[in-house]
Amino acid sequence: MPWFVKIESGKVDKTIFDQYIPAHKAFVQDLIAKGHQAKTGYWAKMGGGMLLFKAASLDEAQAIIALDPLVKNGCVDYQLYEWKIVVE
Repeated sequence: MPWFVKIESGKVDKTIFDQYIPAHKAFVQDLIAKGHQAKTGYWAKMGGGMLLFKAASLDEAQAIIALDPLVKNGCVDYQLYEWKIVVE
């Protein structure tokens, strides 16, 4: 399965954003349990982050991202990319 990366930037006040962090973490844990090898985190300078995960296709990756609580609740703007690994 190819890797996909969601690069995001926050678009709501931090107090609103933080309300959805527990649900986002549970969402990522569910992705891990389903074999998507997901990893998530935020930039050292606050204001955005990244979700890295595997999916069978771009369509599946888009469907996965649509379920992310941060996306569903309008907390982030994001770009989704398929990531081609060159060196491991």
